[in-house]
Amino acid sequence: MGEIVLDGVNIYDKNVDVVPLRAQVGMVFQKPNPFPKSIYENVAYGPRIHGLARNKSEMDEIVETSLKRAGLWEEVKDRMNQPGTGLSGGQQQRLCIARTIAVNPEIILMDDPARPWTRSPRRSSRTSFSSCAPQYSICIVTHSMQQAARVSQRTAYFHLGDLIEVAPRSASSPTRATS
Repeated sequence: MGEIVLDGVNIYDKNVDVVPLRAQVGMVFQKPNPFPKSIYENVAYGPRIHGLARNKSEMDEIVETSLKRAGLWEEVKDRMNQPGTGLSGGQQQRLCIARTIAVNPEIILMDDPARPWTRSPRRSSRTSFSSCAPQYSICIVTHSMQQAARVSQRTAYFHLGDLIEVAPRSASSPTRATS
């Protein structure tokens, strides 16, 4: 089966408590999966269960900051009580990104996160990834070498489960990558 080692600990070890691990490693799936709750509650859920806010104003700040980093704040700031499931596919995906970063994980795993987005939100996704990059280690799985080249600092190419190549993004060729 192999190992995944985080901070020197095999996360598959039977003694690993998955609750703190889930706060340490965030996941954004290819298909958006907002909770059947309001936009606000989608983002506040994780910080609430992990005790990251002492009061409503702290929670409001976490929610707003997370939505801004995900590039969604301007689109939803006046309808925070509406269901997250009522947003467009790209907006739902950015909501899921906001929900993930709201718990301040060390690592964010993303499975082709820009697939449901149109061109315009993809531009805001690059901004979101860029603003998050210094704070998080982000691992994106994508079939688009162009997307990998636009948002990554380093890319890896896998073929049939084998790691073929790992390299820094080429500054001279931003549309070529070894994703």
